[in-house]
Amino acid sequence: MELARIFELEARDGRARAGRLILPHGEVPTPVFMPVGTRASVKTLDCRDLRELEISMLLGNSYHLYLRPGIELLTRAGGLHAFMRWPGPILTDSGGFQVFSLGDLRKLREEGADFRSHLDGSRHLFTPESVVEIQRGLGSDVMMQLDECPPGTCSEEYAAASLERSARWAVRARRAWEESRPLHGHPQALFPIVQGGVYDGQRRRSMDLLLQQDWPGVAIGGLSVGEGKPDMRRITELCGRELPAGLPRYLMGVGTPEDILESVALGIDMFDCVLPTRNARKGTLFTSLGRYSARSARHSESFDQPVDPACDCFTCRHYDRAHLRHLFHVEEFSAMRLGTLHNLRYFLRLMQGARQAIQAGRYAAYVEQTLAPYRRPAADGTERAATS
Repeated sequence: MELARIFELEARDGRARAGRLILPHGEVPTPVFMPVGTRASVKTLDCRDLRELEISMLLGNSYHLYLRPGIELLTRAGGLHAFMRWPGPILTDSGGFQVFSLGDLRKLREEGADFRSHLDGSRHLFTPESVVEIQRGLGSDVMMQLDECPPGTCSEEYAAASLERSARWAVRARRAWEESRPLHGHPQALFPIVQGGVYDGQRRRSMDLLLQQDWPGVAIGGLSVGEGKPDMRRITELCGRELPAGLPRYLMGVGTPEDILESVALGIDMFDCVLPTRNARKGTLFTSLGRYSARSARHSESFDQPVDPACDCFTCRHYDRAHLRHLFHVEEFSAMRLGTLHNLRYFLRLMQGARQAIQAGRYAAYVEQTLAPYRRPAADGTERAATS
């Protein structure tokens, strides 16, 4: 079956790319960061917040949604878009990473992955076919194959066997996709996932196996899972160089502002990570001046000083650092929401700036200017950003 093309490449600056995903629920300018809505919600935010932030695409997770509230209920609700009251595009992860993170609670075999729920210990089986069926019920715009995500420190022998299994599962997922039909009235793209650990030859082997079939896009998995930064950069560079130019490239689970901008420079188009929302709930915020802790006592009298003077988010327009520090200090729930609004807006503006810089042919200068505060201590009490 010939697959519809969903990606238009619009501009290049070196290997950095600006393009557009054409999806049933809207067009998505790339490079794009997808906030993580694991359980049909971006934590602390509602659907109005998501619209006002100008988010173009969300990520949901099949494993968690399968367990709660259940695929049967979500199918009856009309799919994830209707259930969430979210009109824009959604990508759903297969749940493979979550299953393989269960350790002793899961067992891998050729058929699929047996696992026990982390909620109640009940037993379940994910197969490449059942995961496609689950994502048909969710009705996402882009679905992912079931794959094995090996640890970043695994041996080359393990990585080789793992990627071969994942490639066989991709063939089965593709067949299940072809033999099934959308349940909610719109087509769904299916992406395979490149694996192979930190080994160049195994990554090439994975790409060779997967690209024997036609796909609308491709994901790069198995990075930011315990390997060192040099390994992550090298494998990202390899995949960005050797994957077909006409396919959107999705780097799964990455990452920090530095990781994202450096990966864009290597030819990556799509990103997701829990970092901005998880850090925000703990009071760690990303700004144009660097990272800073909203909980720090040094901000207790920072009257009339916004979190980020260059930011246009609700938090920066209506709250100063002193008030926000107080809200975190007394553990008001509103502090987590305000921090999340800011961090997501920062990441979205980061990608908008990257896209504009690529189109203008000045991406290298944009990266240098944007990351400078993260590579040196700031003078105003903000802190150098972590790179992991």
